[in-house]
Amino acid sequence: MLRSMMPALATAILAWAGAAQAADAPTLANTPPVVVKTEPPAGASDVPASTTEIRVTFSKKMRDKAWSWVMVSQDSFPKLAGDPHYSADLITCILPVALETGHTYAIWINSSGAQNFQDSDGHNAVPYLLVFSAK
Repeated sequence: MLRSMMPALATAILAWAGAAQAADAPTLANTPPVVVKTEPPAGASDVPASTTEIRVTFSKKMRDKAWSWVMVSQDSFPKLAGDPHYSADLITCILPVALETGHTYAIWINSSGAQNFQDSDGHNAVPYLLVFSAK
């Protein structure tokens, strides 16, 4: 009798395993937001010093008034020229800055110790290092 039940049992186990995998499958809703674009672009070496904003665009809507612009060092963090804020669609965060010619900037967008960039469901954004130089 056990032998006759084996195919049915195997089918049930496979169905359960498939359902468990489907429940854990990544979706846009259950995955963390990621940086999809920065202005200036990461790695740029020719950013005009007249640039007045750093813009970070995420893969989904973010929680308003929550951000972690994290210093790598005091020397590599830009001078602020206003308060951070989101665009109306809550996808792009804008940091008003005053850049200096010949200076390299490095800023973490979230970090292991600062996780305030979150989507509207509370998922922390994946940390992202933005580095660029002003000319």
